Amino acid sequence: MAALKLFLAGDVMPGRGIDQVLAHPGDPRLRESVVRDARYYVHAAEQRNGPLPRPVPFSWPWGSALGVIDREAPSARIVNLETSVTRARAFAPGKAVHYRMSPDNVPVLLVARPDVCVLANNHVLDFGRRGLTETLAVLARAGLRTAGAGHDAAEAARPAVVPTREGRVVVFAAAATTSGVPVEWAAGPREPGVRVLEGAVVELEEQVADAKRDGALVVVSLHWGSNWGYGVGARQVAVAHRLVDAGADVVHGHSSHHPRPIEVYRDRLVLYGCGDLLDDYEGISGFERYRGDLRLLYFPTLDADTGALVELRMVPMQARRLRLQPAGSRDREWLRSVLARSSAPFGTGVEDVDGVLRLTWPGNVL
Repeated sequence: MAALKLFLAGDVMPGRGIDQVLAHPGDPRLRESVVRDARYYVHAAEQRNGPLPRPVPFSWPWGSALGVIDREAPSARIVNLETSVTRARAFAPGKAVHYRMSPDNVPVLLVARPDVCVLANNHVLDFGRRGLTETLAVLARAGLRTAGAGHDAAEAARPAVVPTREGRVVVFAAAATTSGVPVEWAAGPREPGVRVLEGAVVELEEQVADAKRDGALVVVSLHWGSNWGYGVGARQVAVAHRLVDAGADVVHGHSSHHPRPIEVYRDRLVLYGCGDLLDDYEGISGFERYRGDLRLLYFPTLDADTGALVELRMVPMQARRLRLQPAGSRDREWLRSVLARSSAPFGTGVEDVDGVLRLTWPGNVL
């Protein structure tokens, strides 16, 4: 059996606070109800876990994760890039939080060598359509593939295609309004925007079926659901199952700030929420019971011929001083137990095997 390994991550948010500690910080001004300067999030992290150097190298936010990813040697790397990459100054109206990274700091993405940056999320238009078009241009110049947003509806619906030794990986992306995406952010026939999931499910099913018939391994990356909590709504489950029934091999869900349940449906992987990977929430209080400081690197191995899940390895990390480091044994066990408990209704379990979390499901033996 030929096998293909992916690296999947949830929200990668190098804007705002992280942008301020990199080599080329952008405009720090914010319009949040309390915080008016992005450097506040840096100071909050320092108060929690100690001082940071200035500037940090572009590899800093990824920390130990870079070595883990390289050792796992995935054939394709897919992340949700949840920030605008722009110098635009016009804040999107009606939003409580705005994320922006300086275009000069794009090497913070390049060091992780992502094959696809998903842009269908609730922060990519934080600085309007001008900010989105600059984001698209900056990422294109850097050689980064994108999915889920574009200069018009056709481009936003177009998948990213990653050639690998084992075959093509085709990545579709969309964002649901449940994740905070305003309906008016939807791309139009001649207007930049994101692909909004509501109203696009049937078209997505058709695209997935076509790609599968063409012999590709198909990933559908969805930004959906609320930020906190372990519950998965019936509509999310129904949509995930419809997409797998149409031919999707992986449903890559994100939006929650912490990992959510995992399902194996018809031998296909469904990640209902991958949690954040990079963010500047380290010093924010109020949701400590979810342990948002704990992160996961997801490495699913698929049968390259059928797309069926062979194995899912998850490497626990912890964010300290805006940098990822290996999670300790107690933290790893906490994360394992919570993920296993929340996934149990879906018939899956999680075991710790030599410091790596591995998914179990009926018929799969470690």
